[in-house]
Amino acid sequence: MIFLIGMPGSGKSTVGRALARRLRMDFADSDHVIEQRLGCTIRGYFDQHGEAAFRDIEETVIDELTRGAARVLATGGGAVLRPANRQRLHERGTVIYLRSSPEQLHRRLRQDTKRPLLQVADPLQRLRDLYAARDPLYRECAHFVVDTHGVALTMLVDRVLMQLELGPVDAIFMAPVAPQR
Repeated sequence: MIFLIGMPGSGKSTVGRALARRLRMDFADSDHVIEQRLGCTIRGYFDQHGEAAFRDIEETVIDELTRGAARVLATGGGAVLRPANRQRLHERGTVIYLRSSPEQLHRRLRQDTKRPLLQVADPLQRLRDLYAARDPLYRECAHFVVDTHGVALTMLVDRVLMQLELGPVDAIFMAPVAPQR
């Protein structure tokens, strides 16, 4: 199993779909699975029930998806907030952190109205705050980090595949990450 983690807008779903095609594996997006189960958007659920209720459902879905058949799984940006999710992801597959800077993410997401945590007066500052809080959690969970800055989709997929084939090696564009417990 291959699990992709990272900030909202870092390319987890896009890279995940392309990676799954190349590996001839199934692909799942935990946010999409959650929306199917809820029968509404994540933003709508957030608005009605709050983040804590959403994170409970997310934890259950991640547990299920990481137990199933081999697949490429793109997680939601906040999946690493729960220690149980970090542990399950790290122990049940290879975790790739797609790292993007807050400024890069802001350029990608400035017109996005679907991500509930970014519906604030200053989305760039919100991304900076989220990055500061989540980057250590992504690193704790990840086996490898792939920097997405200025890299085309095909190259990102190639880098992930190279890392999966070679195992833990240091490189300019990715570095192995030891779990911090």
